[in-house]
Amino acid sequence: MTNEIRDTRYEIRDTRYEPMIVLFTDYGLTGPYTGQLEIMLRSCAPDTPVINLCADVPRQDPKAAAYLLAALRQSLPQAAVWLCVVDPGVGTWTDQPVMLNLDGKWFVGPDNGLFDIVGRRARQCSGYVISWRPDVLSNSFHGRDLYAPVAAELAQGRHPAAEACNWQPRHQWPDDLNEVIYIDAFGNAMTGMRATSLDRSAELVINGDALCHAATFAEVEPGVAFWYENSNGLVEIAVNQGSAEAALDLEVGSSFVVALSG
Repeated sequence: MTNEIRDTRYEIRDTRYEPMIVLFTDYGLTGPYTGQLEIMLRSCAPDTPVINLCADVPRQDPKAAAYLLAALRQSLPQAAVWLCVVDPGVGTWTDQPVMLNLDGKWFVGPDNGLFDIVGRRARQCSGYVISWRPDVLSNSFHGRDLYAPVAAELAQGRHPAAEACNWQPRHQWPDDLNEVIYIDAFGNAMTGMRATSLDRSAELVINGDALCHAATFAEVEPGVAFWYENSNGLVEIAVNQGSAEAALDLEVGSSFVVALSG
């Protein structure tokens, strides 16, 4: 009888139920803040993976962040704990610190509208106001001092001190937003509109330009602007081999109207 040696290098593991902490912030990567956040998480939950999903969420813009967060959540495992910080009111306590269990996934951060869309689209929601406080709490860095330890506790199966609440969205924002919510490094502009809500025959009119739909970049000539369904299910505006941001003078908050062609 011989001992069988298995090569496990290329085996695919089911990671749906393995805990991880996912970062969604406007801290950026050019300063110390994202690193300090990761250091705190490492000290509180050394065995839990930390994924810096997006550190360039539109700064101080909970509305744009809310639509982006709702689109990105679908791709993450069930056991992910989302640590979300876009907090222009940090230190004022105008917006309560909350943790929400939405369809089995935890979301931790300020209740300033950031969770409005993802919470509205959830089938089940349990809300809690975080009552735990650290011994030292900076007035300008609740992400590190308050939200990171709470997220670490949840990722390890523990429930920090919190009071149950009847959580409701803070704002009456539309289900789909006719605005640019994020511009990537290529100059492509994500919008807050889900592609399933838009007929492929529709044109987008933005800054005076009418854009037709294309399924792929190669369907249009280089330099031509168009709209398509991106990998996160959102309507995205792009220019083949170019920058929609530059060509169409776009920025976060640029609005568009939908027109049916023909």
